[in-house]
Amino acid sequence: MWIMFMRVNQSLQVVTSFKRKSLFPFSVIQCTCPSCGTCLEVMRRFLLLYATQQGQAKAIAEEICEKAVAYGFSADLHCMSESDKYDLKTETAPLVVVVSTTGTGDPPDTAHKFVKEIQDKTLPIDFLAHLRYGLLGLGDSEYTYFCNGGKVIDTRLEELGARRFYATGHADDCVGLELVVEPWIDGLWAALAKHFESSRREEMSGTLATAPNASRRTDPVKLESRHIESQVELLRLDDSGRKDSVVLEQNAVNGGQSSALIADTDSSLTHSVPPLSQASLNIPALPPEYLQVHLQEALSQEESQASVTSVGPVFQVPISKAVRLTTNDAVKTTLLVELDISETEFTYQPGDSFNVVCPNSESEVQSLLQRLQLSDRREHHVLVRIKADTKKKGAALPQHIPEKCSLQFILTWCLEIRAVPKKAFLRALEGCTSDGAEKRRLQELCSRQGAADYNRFVRDASVCLLDLLLAFPSCQPPLSLLLEHLPKLQPRPYSCASSSLSHPGRLRFIFNVVEFLSSTSEGVRRGVCTGWLASLAESLLLPDGGKARAAQIPISPRTANSFHLPSDPSAPIIMVGPGTGIAPFIGFLQHREKLQEQHPDRHFGAMWLFFGCRHRDRDYLFREELRHFHKRGILTHLKVSFSRDSPAGEEEAPVKYVQDSLRLHSQQVAGLLLQEHGHIYICGDAKNMAKDVNDALAEIISKEVGVDKLEALKTLATLKEEKRYLQDIWS
Repeated sequence: MWIMFMRVNQSLQVVTSFKRKSLFPFSVIQCTCPSCGTCLEVMRRFLLLYATQQGQAKAIAEEICEKAVAYGFSADLHCMSESDKYDLKTETAPLVVVVSTTGTGDPPDTAHKFVKEIQDKTLPIDFLAHLRYGLLGLGDSEYTYFCNGGKVIDTRLEELGARRFYATGHADDCVGLELVVEPWIDGLWAALAKHFESSRREEMSGTLATAPNASRRTDPVKLESRHIESQVELLRLDDSGRKDSVVLEQNAVNGGQSSALIADTDSSLTHSVPPLSQASLNIPALPPEYLQVHLQEALSQEESQASVTSVGPVFQVPISKAVRLTTNDAVKTTLLVELDISETEFTYQPGDSFNVVCPNSESEVQSLLQRLQLSDRREHHVLVRIKADTKKKGAALPQHIPEKCSLQFILTWCLEIRAVPKKAFLRALEGCTSDGAEKRRLQELCSRQGAADYNRFVRDASVCLLDLLLAFPSCQPPLSLLLEHLPKLQPRPYSCASSSLSHPGRLRFIFNVVEFLSSTSEGVRRGVCTGWLASLAESLLLPDGGKARAAQIPISPRTANSFHLPSDPSAPIIMVGPGTGIAPFIGFLQHREKLQEQHPDRHFGAMWLFFGCRHRDRDYLFREELRHFHKRGILTHLKVSFSRDSPAGEEEAPVKYVQDSLRLHSQQVAGLLLQEHGHIYICGDAKNMAKDVNDALAEIISKEVGVDKLEALKTLATLKEEKRYLQDIWS
């Protein structure tokens, strides 16, 4: 086949895209520029896969796809779950992967099938030896298993013989994804060009690049060793050096301006100072518009929250009880809420979690409608279509925007209006701003030079769309822009804090009411879901709350997890759950109590609980219940630590934190885990507690077994693979 080509010009339009099984990894592009329309351009094709949980990986992949054409490439974009649209076994083009991490280190749900297929142990070690790839992983270093979704895929691709044409990137949402994402994308084009040039030279010379590939192959023993090492690396806790190195590297890329800007106390969300205020800016390209929105006056119709979630069946259940677990002078307000599920098919077991489908704040929705000058059209139906002339490749209607729903319903139940706007959204808002000074500031915040200001005044301050619109009054975005850029309002997960054996037809859960000062307006804001739940529970918390009308909330089951009691009831368990992390363990204890009543002759293993809070008299959650379980022998060991009280009483360890209490009982902990084949469960804060506990466990094993830290980490990795070291943690 003869291919005609010419230099890339300014405006290109795809005429034909070769299918994945084609021998040629490129697309034919027709030049549509006004000065030249008589020739064809061969665009170098690559396969672009993404796996996303909440949309970040998809947005980044779409950005790569849109930028590719300008650099002479054509991206074949697919969700990793769309396995019928690509085939790595026969793929000849380079592969680019963007993958996020969910849970406590799992690949996204959309990647489960892909991961299961490549982890097939019967695949030969050269199964993907023909494949060249680059991978960008997204994660949060507040979690122990940072970027594990990407690391699992990266490691397995390499084990199957695939080779990287571009270094793997690990973007950290804790410090700002863009610090790694932006330079990684910028460097991708040169790496792709180098790969295609190398492939072209090999084809012209008639050589097969087998020698380098052969040198990278390893025997099964080495592959197993590499897998263990990767697991150990995921358990390392001293990530500060890695995180700092990422930040320093990106500061160097940005010309060292970050530290200077952070140190400047005169800048603000709406105002900058030199050098940024005088700098030439590199701003992202204006995102192509792709939605056309019409508001249509319509008769009222019933709108259901079930239409805005895809997480499974949604059950409307009444709140049957609400109890405040903390005193009025406690640092945080913790509530217990009981739901009546007796009239539904919702089932659960201790250790499960479930989703609460929650709305945005009613007052914030009204403020947003007023700012957009749409208050008088809040009941109008929103009709959404794809713009006929859009330049966005693969433009699709947002699946989380149901048809024939009112504007108020969409802003209340469908869109995450509290989401921190990404730089692409800021760039689009700048295009809708008329004031020169405001335009400049929005350009700065979305520019590479303004990365530090973006982190400081937008990301770290949790600024939302409403904050920006109030801060930049000349910005008048159309409704279509909001639907294009605001993500789906996600359901909020909560751990079950009860056992159906103990409370048939009831489901209990606990939560702290999140409160924080707004960075751009006066007053205190509450968390989207916890604030809503707290308002619903208020009437039940009053002295005559039993007479209050039960409010209903929508809930849905979550995907199955392994955070459950051992199948063998004789296996000992260690539970570590400070604060609201105690929730699933209350369910464990209630369940075990009923089982022991039903089977008095059965042998049940020891149950240890390490609980921690600030003050014994203010936030010791479930104090009486725990003493009851301990007195009956259900809970064989209760170890409580108070971080802001002096230790007192026989049941409390003279330590401040749960990890210190674990160290105090290191011999027993090591014996339970290593000699008695016990299980350890950790629930609560991922940012500090989970890492500190993991570090304490490594020290305990090192001390009690007499091995170095590396061997101790290998032991923990083995416990994790055996599902005897389980975490239910959050940031």
